[in-house]
Amino acid sequence: MKKVLAGLLCFALVFGLTLSGASLNAASAAEVVKVALIVESTVDDKGWCQAMHDGILGAQQQLPGRIEYSYSEKMKPVDAGSAVLQYISQGYKVIIGHGAQYKNLMLEMAEDHPDVTFAFGTSAEVGPKNVFTYMPQSEETGYLSGLIAGMVTKKNIVGLVGPVDGGDAARYNRGFVLGVQEVNPKAKILVAHTGSFGDFVKSGELAATQIKSGADVLTGSAQQALGALRTVADHKDEYIWWVGQDIAQIHITEGYKCIAASSYNYAAVIVDLVKKLDAGVKGGECIPMNFSNGGFKFAFNETLKDMYTGAIEQKVNETLEKFRATPDTVNWSSVDYSKL
Repeated sequence: MKKVLAGLLCFALVFGLTLSGASLNAASAAEVVKVALIVESTVDDKGWCQAMHDGILGAQQQLPGRIEYSYSEKMKPVDAGSAVLQYISQGYKVIIGHGAQYKNLMLEMAEDHPDVTFAFGTSAEVGPKNVFTYMPQSEETGYLSGLIAGMVTKKNIVGLVGPVDGGDAARYNRGFVLGVQEVNPKAKILVAHTGSFGDFVKSGELAATQIKSGADVLTGSAQQALGALRTVADHKDEYIWWVGQDIAQIHITEGYKCIAASSYNYAAVIVDLVKKLDAGVKGGECIPMNFSNGGFKFAFNETLKDMYTGAIEQKVNETLEKFRATPDTVNWSSVDYSKL
């Protein structure tokens, strides 16, 4: 009997230790991840920076209790280093420099702080083992905007106001060109770049020039596009319209001119990043964004139903289904602006 009791006690002890170890592992896997965001604009800019901010808030909802979040606004790359160091001293384990302009800073900090995970985007390159990059395959969102613009235009002239010809902006712009050309190969596409992600004044001036040249549907990418949208909105009673790269544009004062828009859903990036950290992966990967993995959202402006109900809505929905089924299918790099 004593042997039986001794055996049961041993079993209970081992089983208890096993459960204790499992509980510790579960607790460890569910540790709170402290995430800090560095942005050059503001988190309510109705564009690039707000999209990441909203994405982190969305990830907090999807992963209750897992993410502690803080952010620093209006941080030029030359000034952001002190903010990064302060976050590290406060125990933040994920630092996101939201913009390719933060690349060098993130890489330098990553080398000096190997126990901290850094991330920047947009970039398709694969960084060191404690650096994640993220790349929106924004040719998909641009393509949808192009379909709408090509079918809505009456003058067969559309306008595109971009920031710089690089990164996800270049992908969006070229996707837009391909979308227009699919449904309206005769349309003239006017392309201009401000040379800046935040120059609202220059963006508005370029949009005004394109409108004077006959463009009756315009689009633009990055936060600078708000300047172009405001110029479009100045033509209140004219047939001049906008297709946007952020759904928030539909809901602002100038949004009455925005037929539809796509948004980056950075929640998909943040949730994926947390899962990778749980699995012991601190970086060394590029996280893609597309309609297939939930990295993009699309919405029509319901107050403008008369403009898209029917053929336009059907074409957009059919294309969305294709993108969700098979990502990375738009050959955006084939577009040559000199041949437009």
